[in-house]
Amino acid sequence: MRTINPWINFNGNAEEAFNFYKSILGGEFSKIIRFKDLTVGEIQIPESEANKIMYIALPIGGQNVLIGNDVPEFMGQVNERENRSKILVSAESREETDKAFQGLSAGGEVEGDIGDTPWGTYAGMFRDKYGIEWIVEFDPSL
Repeated sequence: MRTINPWINFNGNAEEAFNFYKSILGGEFSKIIRFKDLTVGEIQIPESEANKIMYIALPIGGQNVLIGNDVPEFMGQVNERENRSKILVSAESREETDKAFQGLSAGGEVEGDIGDTPWGTYAGMFRDKYGIEWIVEFDPSL
């Protein structure tokens, strides 16, 4: 595995939160993707959510990255008293991604099938049998 990084879900204030984290932790955002950037084909984003954050990454130190996003309204509100984060596993190959996805999701609930993403990675998302949320991905550009 390359890294395991925290991924935090927000109710529409991810950008505000990440600007706060950046002001404390330093660094520069390595990537910001808004929902409007993903409006392709079958993915239609309501205007009210177009500028919300689909993905934001703040590198912290050597190989660590704090990642976050706004949860779209159609998926419901994030309960701030429950687990609002996912564990992101960045694999070194598609094969390693498949192995991690198949193994960790066994007995759990797949939330996003493994496959190619509009932003250039190969990824899948699931909640494991213990209720922990995971994303496994391979980014061939790294």
